[in-house]
Amino acid sequence: MSIFVEISVIIVIATVVSIVFRLLRQPLIIGYIVTGILVGPYVLNILQAHNEIELFSKIGIAILLFIVGLTLNPDVMREVGKTSLVTGLGQIVFTSLIGFLIVQALGFGILPAIYVAIALTFSSTIIILKLLSDRGDTQKLYGKISVGFLLVQDIVATLILLAITVMGKISPGGEIVLSSLVITQILVLVGKGLLLAIVLYLISKYVLPLLSSFVANQQEVLFIFSLAWGLGLSSLFYLIGFSIEIGALVAGITLAVSPFSYEMASRLKPLRDFFIMLFFVILGAGLVVSEASALVMPAIILSTFVLIGNPLIVLILMNLLGYRTRTAFMSGLTVAQISEFSLILIALGFSFGHIDQEIVSLVTLVGIITIACSTYLILYADHIYAFLKPVLKLLTFRKSVMSLSESDRVGADTIIFGYDRVGHEFVKVAKKLSQDYLVVDYSPVSIERLQTFNIPYRYGDADDVEFLDEIGFREAKLVISTIPDFKTNLLLVSTYREINRDGIIIVISHNISDTKALYEAGASYVVMPHHLGAQHAASLIETYGLDASGFELEKEKHWQGYLDANGRYV
Repeated sequence: MSIFVEISVIIVIATVVSIVFRLLRQPLIIGYIVTGILVGPYVLNILQAHNEIELFSKIGIAILLFIVGLTLNPDVMREVGKTSLVTGLGQIVFTSLIGFLIVQALGFGILPAIYVAIALTFSSTIIILKLLSDRGDTQKLYGKISVGFLLVQDIVATLILLAITVMGKISPGGEIVLSSLVITQILVLVGKGLLLAIVLYLISKYVLPLLSSFVANQQEVLFIFSLAWGLGLSSLFYLIGFSIEIGALVAGITLAVSPFSYEMASRLKPLRDFFIMLFFVILGAGLVVSEASALVMPAIILSTFVLIGNPLIVLILMNLLGYRTRTAFMSGLTVAQISEFSLILIALGFSFGHIDQEIVSLVTLVGIITIACSTYLILYADHIYAFLKPVLKLLTFRKSVMSLSESDRVGADTIIFGYDRVGHEFVKVAKKLSQDYLVVDYSPVSIERLQTFNIPYRYGDADDVEFLDEIGFREAKLVISTIPDFKTNLLLVSTYREINRDGIIIVISHNISDTKALYEAGASYVVMPHHLGAQHAASLIETYGLDASGFELEKEKHWQGYLDANGRYV
C-alpha cells in the first residue's frame, strides 16, 4: 500500500471516529488515539509507513509548540496575576511530588517515575479553552484564573523541555554519564544556547518587527513566513544539539510580541490540526495491547489521582488564597486531565532512551481516561458542585479575604459590576450624584486602576450567589452590570428580583433574543452597545452633516472622556 493511500485511509477512519466522539462530546485527541489503535498492528494493521508518518507527526508537534510559543508574550505574567502564578506553580510542585511517590509505590524506577510525575502535572490548554468556550465561561472569574495558570504550566513545560534536552546529553539510554568529555559537550551546548539566545533576542527586537510588518501585507506570505520561521528555528536548534521541540517553542516566543502573532497562530492552526492528528495516531498505534492490559490498574490509580487529586490541590491552594469554594472548585476541575504536552514530553523521553514503551503506553492510557472523564466533569460542573457542596464546605480552611486596599463596604446603594469596559462611565455618574457606590471586578488590570484612583471595590465573581449576598447585592437601590455574558446577567437579574421589586438593575446585551429574556426576567433597562452606538453616530451625522470640524470636536471630547485630570486612562 502506498503512503498516499495509507494516509488517505487513516484520514477516513479518523473522520468516522471523530464524528462518533463528537456525538459523545469528547475531545478529538482521544478519537485520534483510538484511530491509531484501530490502524495499528493489533486491529486492522494498516499503518505500514511508520517512519514517514512519524516524520509528519514531528512537523505537527513543531507547529503546535510554535503556536504555544506565540501565546507566551513576556508581558503575559502581568495579565495572569498573582493568583494564577501562585496556584499554577503550587499545583505543579505538589502534583509532581505526590505523583512521583505514587509511581514509585507502583514499582517503577526513579527516572520513569520522574517522567510520569511530570506528565501528570500538565493540563491541556487547548481542551480547556474549548470546554470553557462551550460553556461560555471564558470571561468568568474561574475561567480567567484557569487560563492564567495553564499559561504558567506552558512556561514551566518549556523549561522542562530544555532540561530534558540536556538530560539527553548526560544520560543517554537513562544511564547518567558525567565524564570530562560529556561535561565539555554540555558546556559547549550551553554556550551555543546562550549565544543563540542573544542573537535571537536582537533579531526579535530589531529585525522581526520590520520583517513581520512587511510580510503581513499579504496573508499568504505571512503564512509562509510563520511556517519558515517556526520550522527553520526548530531545525537550527536540532542541528546545534537541542531538540526540535525546544526550537519550535523558542521560535514562537521570539514572535510573541509581534502585533501579528494572533494572525500567525490562526493561520497555522488548520495545518497544526492535520499534522498533530498523525502524532496521536502514531501514539495510539504504538500502544502495546499486551502491556496495556497489565497497565490497567496502574493507569486507573494514576488517573484517579489526576481526576481527584489535581482538583483537590488547586481547591486547597485557592482556598488558602481566600477564594470562595465555588470559584476554587470550578478552577480545580480544569486540571483534571493530562495534556498533549504530557504526551509530547513522554515521547521525547522515549526518543532519548530514558523510558521504555511500557511507560509511553501507561501515560497514553492515563491520557485517554482523564481527558474523557474530565470533559464530562467540566461540562456538568454546576451539578457536581451542587451535589458536593456540603462536603466542599468542610475543606474551607480560611475565610474569604480581601486585599489590603479593598473596600470592606457592604450594602452600597449602587453596585457596578465590571470597571474596565464601560463601568468607569457609570463611576463618573455615581461620583457626580454623590452616590454610595461599590465596584465589583476580578481583572488584575482593573483592580490596579481602581486602587490608583481610590475607587471602592470588591474583588469577586458575579456568578457567586454567596458573594452577592455578602456585599448586600439584593438590597442595593441601583445595580449596573457591564459584563457581556448573558448567563451572568440573567443570574444577576433573577437573583436581584427575588426580593427587590422596586430597585433598578441595568445590564448589557449584544442581541435581541438575550435582551428579550433579560427584560422578561425583570431587568429595568438593557443596554445594547451596537444599537446605541449606531443611534449616536446617526445623531452626529444629523447634527453636523458634512461639517468635518464638528466631528473633530466630537472626537476630542470623546477621547478626553477616557482620561482623568492628569491625562491618565481611567
